[in-house]
Amino acid sequence: MATSSSSTSARTQRTDGNTTRLHILETAGQLFAERGFADATSKEICTRAGTNMAAINYHFNGRDGLYEAVLIEAHRQVVSIDELASLASASSDPRLKLRALLTHLIEMGSQPKAPWGFRVVLREALSPSPALPMMIKRAVLPKAKLLRGLLGAIVGLPDDHPAVQRALLFTVLPCIVMMVAPKDLSSKVLPALKDTQALADDLMRYVLAGLDAVAKEAKAAEPAESVAAPAKAGKRR
Repeated sequence: MATSSSSTSARTQRTDGNTTRLHILETAGQLFAERGFADATSKEICTRAGTNMAAINYHFNGRDGLYEAVLIEAHRQVVSIDELASLASASSDPRLKLRALLTHLIEMGSQPKAPWGFRVVLREALSPSPALPMMIKRAVLPKAKLLRGLLGAIVGLPDDHPAVQRALLFTVLPCIVMMVAPKDLSSKVLPALKDTQALADDLMRYVLAGLDAVAKEAKAAEPAESVAAPAKAGKRR
């Protein structure tokens, strides 16, 4: 009976600890979104979260570790690697996979109120912190590799080909702009942007036309097949 009681107590502590960790992460994420890494202090995070510095040290090894965790969560809120993998496996046609992905990103950007992760990622991009290399390694690179593979399949090139890398930038950049653009853009400046399906259709037309041109250029640049050397003449008799 004592063993069962101890086990229950341990599970309760783990659950409480995880709840505390998530609460601190959520509170810090909102504050970092408002103030940025440089201006959001540990004291204010603790005050808002109703906790103390010891809890931040315990769960995140200090403010820097907390910010790293916030960056990873922020990037997940924009689009997670699991979401990308799921969208990429939805069809056998890479063009349909790309359409599903771009539609998802456009719909994320059209939400009335974006999650705090959008602002954290934007702040980090505009004013990089020492945690940027960690975010690139753990969050950006795995997603970029998956997307490069998808674009490479469309244009018929290796995923690390320079043309594929450039195509990735041109493909996702419009979606990123729509994610971080002021919401008044679609209500007061360009009301047609509210039609996310039409946006996805037009974006796909632009992207696929560009990818087809990239594939054509890459194919034209391939070296001509080497001409087989003529057979050696037989010995004279």
